[in-house]
Amino acid sequence: MYLFLYGEDTYRSRQKLEEIIGSYKKSNKSGLSLYFLEGENAGFQNFMQELQTVSMFQEKKLMVLKNVFQNLEFKNAFLAQSSKLADQPNIIIFYEEAKVALNDSLSKFLAKNAKVQKFEHLTGQKLRNWAKREFQKYGADIDSLALETMAACIGSDLWRFSNEIKKISAFKKNKKIFIEDVRLLVKPKIETDIFRTIGSLASKNKKQALTSMRRHLEKGDSPLYLLAMINYQFRSLLTRRNSYYFSLAEIKEIYGKLLETDLKIKTGQLDPQTALDLLITEI
Repeated sequence: MYLFLYGEDTYRSRQKLEEIIGSYKKSNKSGLSLYFLEGENAGFQNFMQELQTVSMFQEKKLMVLKNVFQNLEFKNAFLAQSSKLADQPNIIIFYEEAKVALNDSLSKFLAKNAKVQKFEHLTGQKLRNWAKREFQKYGADIDSLALETMAACIGSDLWRFSNEIKKISAFKKNKKIFIEDVRLLVKPKIETDIFRTIGSLASKNKKQALTSMRRHLEKGDSPLYLLAMINYQFRSLLTRRNSYYFSLAEIKEIYGKLLETDLKIKTGQLDPQTALDLLITEI
């Protein structure tokens, strides 16, 4: 039996792998039939030798082949022997953390012969639903606007999201989590593209800032995430008294406009793109 776990969301794929291994260990107490091979160190002869060795406990083996797609020697040898392995009784998991090309020869084989599960990055409502379940694990309750802001600041990085959920849940133990708590405890991620967009704003290059902002929206970036990035940058300017081309009074005024824009988006007074366009033209 073949299983194939892959995708960009390594947090959930790793959870699935650990779930399978945990279930296997409950049914196979010896622990001697669990076998791992990884990447460049995966030798096909070692794999075949282990596969053909009969367990003294009469257990099915669980063999985890991690990140072997780039190991051409292993991959080619496996595909050459694949017809002979068709009826083998053990569980073989192909686990890939890197991107996998669907036209790859091993991908095609597994698509036909394995149970396949792809883990794509969570976005939108799926991301928020996942976060709600994670908060519930810690007995925490989060306000919807706070959750929206948190998702906007962090994005689809579930490794970081999980850690931030643990931190906030511990900080607000047995208390509801509001947007002020998220703004206090969660720092927005700064990516190169959005940093350039903010740089255009800080340099008062409105034309470039508008073009960059629309590019972000077209590729699916959350408007609240973009607003959180701008908010973070100008709050930093205010704290450091580093005004770029702005006076301290101008920074304070802009910070007020950011809060106003945030409110208008969340209350539905303006659609996100219009609100962000107006904000940029007024800065």
